Amino acid sequence: MLRHLDIRDMLIIDRLELAFQPGLNVLTGETGAGKSILLDSLGFVLGWRGRADLVRAGAEQGEVVAEFALATGHPARAVLEEAGLPAGDELILRRVNTPEGRKTAWVNDRRASGEVLRALSDTLVELHGQQDDRGLLDPRQHRAMLDAFGGHEALLAELRSAWSARRNAQKALAAAEARLAEMRAEEEYLRHAVDELDTLDPQPGEEETLDARRRLMQAAERMRSDVARAAAALGLEGAEGAMGDARRWLEGVSDKAEGGLDAALAALERAAVELSEAQAGVDRFAEALAFNPAELEETEERLFALRGLARKHGVAPDDLSGLADDLRGKLAALDGGADEIAGLARAAETAAQAYADVAARLGAARAEAAARLDLAMAAELAPLKMERAVFTTVITEAEAGPEGQETVTFTVATNPGAPPGPLNRI
Repeated sequence: MLRHLDIRDMLIIDRLELAFQPGLNVLTGETGAGKSILLDSLGFVLGWRGRADLVRAGAEQGEVVAEFALATGHPARAVLEEAGLPAGDELILRRVNTPEGRKTAWVNDRRASGEVLRALSDTLVELHGQQDDRGLLDPRQHRAMLDAFGGHEALLAELRSAWSARRNAQKALAAAEARLAEMRAEEEYLRHAVDELDTLDPQPGEEETLDARRRLMQAAERMRSDVARAAAALGLEGAEGAMGDARRWLEGVSDKAEGGLDAALAALERAAVELSEAQAGVDRFAEALAFNPAELEETEERLFALRGLARKHGVAPDDLSGLADDLRGKLAALDGGADEIAGLARAAETAAQAYADVAARLGAARAEAAARLDLAMAAELAPLKMERAVFTTVITEAEAGPEGQETVTFTVATNPGAPPGPLNRI
């Protein structure tokens, strides 16, 4: 309990000490007498967030000290222990504020944060105002009140989880159905495109190979005569024959040259090897130039078909094979879409049933709690000389949601024979 409140230089208060006694303590006064300032000061020492201009004009700082008595097992002791603060039968809170808004707090003479003060406040003080009963008149709050009375926290948590699972399953099903509908809208295009790509069967790097072959064939006529002349120049009538004659002439006199021709003969040997390789390369190239004229036409048709299909789909020719794989994947998804939809539909149905089961259990628990609440209210009304008034908790079916599928309304009939009505009207 709050034993003592000491206020210095706060708002209009110079110095005020209040001592409280066990039982009910009441402070009364006219409007403007300062009752709210007392609450502001108490809230300040408890760490509540409120007005900043609390320091009395002209004072260097304002200060509030509150002393509480803590019974054994009081929840505040756990807060003190967690914060590493000393705990005993007496709890003293002290907090000061400067005109600039700097705040410092102590708990049992140890520095403490506003967060610790607020945690202690939750265990020490309850604040109620003159409008507290308004919540009872708001039908939107009645279901939460009934659940709090019935202790339905665990069921509500289970229901919210089931609702989330149901909603996610329905979203997944709707998204799959939308994707399938979109693919079905372009099914004809997909099948035609895949058939066209499969027929052409483009390969990576093929466009570059075809282009090089086409350019070679186009230049073949111009190159063929020169290549033929080069082949003749390298053959028996040209370099090969001349080199052979030179080797024979030199070999015929080498035994008399005392080794003077050995280097030249070795060089001719190497040159013969190089000449042979050159002849082979020229012959191969000459064979490459010897093509069927129809091959050029076929190469150009294939090359133009690749480039045309690439322009049609807006990709590079080398990307056509990858495009074909992507479109085949879409067709496979389209063909298997019915199975996917069926599986997601089963999952959505299972999630909906799980939600319905939990909602039904919560609905039954609410009905049972409503009966107990009505009896408890009847017991409270009699001492108020309202023993003939009838309080009834009405539960009606509502659209399913994360809080269940019931609406709760508190009704009352205050006179015998009078029909019951909602609290906010009666």
